[in-house]
Amino acid sequence: MTLEEFKSLFDQYYTPIKNFLYYKCGDIDLSEDLTQDVFMKVWDKRDDIQSDTVKSYLYTIANNMLLNKIRHGKVVMNFVEKHKTQQEEHSPQFSLEEKEFKQELERVIGDMPEKQREVFLMNRIEEMTYKEIAERLELSVKAVEKRMHGALGHLRQHIKYKI
Repeated sequence: MTLEEFKSLFDQYYTPIKNFLYYKCGDIDLSEDLTQDVFMKVWDKRDDIQSDTVKSYLYTIANNMLLNKIRHGKVVMNFVEKHKTQQEEHSPQFSLEEKEFKQELERVIGDMPEKQREVFLMNRIEEMTYKEIAERLELSVKAVEKRMHGALGHLRQHIKYKI
């Protein structure tokens, strides 16, 4: 895909993709950010894109990015809920350390390779089994296990706190 073709694609689909995301999430800022991310991903994959399937590819990327953002938000919310009562009972030092840990966890999960992050969030947030994940992603259970192993290794390697 040439730069001119990409520009034409961007001009044609930017607003429809943004509106699609806005309809799904109700947040205009998030929909604009995700739309820009969609086109960044398309630019990165421009050599692999087929012109006859580009529209469905754009909407699939947009939907998946939104789902990943929602799953990430659920991770944060679950962590906060589980530790809300503890936070009220602990010192300001504990509260500060917990806040730093949450930020670090969000950053590390965000930096995780997309395939690993997807499996990790499906297992830990949606509480899906490896078999259910494999069926949804059309992978083998062994492939899901490998991605999960990579995700957990990524967390251990990049989080400075003991987990």
